[in-house]
Amino acid sequence: MWFFGSKGPSGFSSSSTAEEVTQGIDGSALTAIVTGASSGIGVETTRVLALRGVLVVMAVRNVDAGRNVKEAILKEIPGAKIDVMELDLSSMASIRKFASQYQSSNLPLNLLINNAGVVTPFMLSHDGIELQFATNYLGPFLLTDLLSETMKKTARESNIEGRIVNVSSIGHRFTYSEGIRFNKINDESGYSSWYAYGQSKLATILHAKELSRRLKEDGVEITANSLHPGGIPTNIVHHDRFMNGFLHLIGKYFLKSIPQGAATTCYVALHPQVKGVSGEFFMDSNISNPSSMANDVDLAKKLWDFSFTLINPK
Repeated sequence: MWFFGSKGPSGFSSSSTAEEVTQGIDGSALTAIVTGASSGIGVETTRVLALRGVLVVMAVRNVDAGRNVKEAILKEIPGAKIDVMELDLSSMASIRKFASQYQSSNLPLNLLINNAGVVTPFMLSHDGIELQFATNYLGPFLLTDLLSETMKKTARESNIEGRIVNVSSIGHRFTYSEGIRFNKINDESGYSSWYAYGQSKLATILHAKELSRRLKEDGVEITANSLHPGGIPTNIVHHDRFMNGFLHLIGKYFLKSIPQGAATTCYVALHPQVKGVSGEFFMDSNISNPSSMANDVDLAKKLWDFSFTLINPK
């Protein structure tokens, strides 16, 4: 736990900040997309990547909020390279439009940071899929798939390893008994907001694992990893008033600050120690062990195939 502040093999701990874990790293040759970049750890991830010279494309649902964040970062870091683009991860049409616009820009893509996430009561997305599964997992799955050719081309031409970073959660351990409810994704009966969140976060780890396996098979210089950022008092739980109040009341005693919360993302995205490391789960800027379900190769393959049926409905 972070309050012990004990350093792992990486030399960093749960109390390390995003600036500390990227100290001295030059990211000026890199281009990154960060989803959910207008709030919480997405803002700090964007700021620290920009501080290290990375060109950051903020993929955000609320473009005005994104522009405000961009202006605030530019005041602090006048040379920061930041673009803002609209992306609603709960809408496949929005994801396809974003990917198409990104490809038209002819920008390279070295880093894809699937950071955005929600916790909600039962709702369906624009495409009729349970909202947490749609936003936290399926949207990033589709986005990654659509941008994979751009990433492969960039890795080949730049000779720089591409990195895909899925922000998951230790909450992946608290899912439905079957892990992924393949036949009941949209079923309101038996629905639990927290189990549905856990299911979506388990799926993000399984996605990184299976993607890593496929990228290795293809011989592509791109890694895919997932991580737990730590317990952070962000606005992700704003739908749950009790949990929101509870977190803000006790958070200062045992939760991470936002600069600490963004550390593992920035470490996995930029640090030379992570070069060639793929299919792993990180916590506190060190490799960690996810649940046994998250390591289930067959479950990962089944989820992959299931996801393709959802993003390509007949």
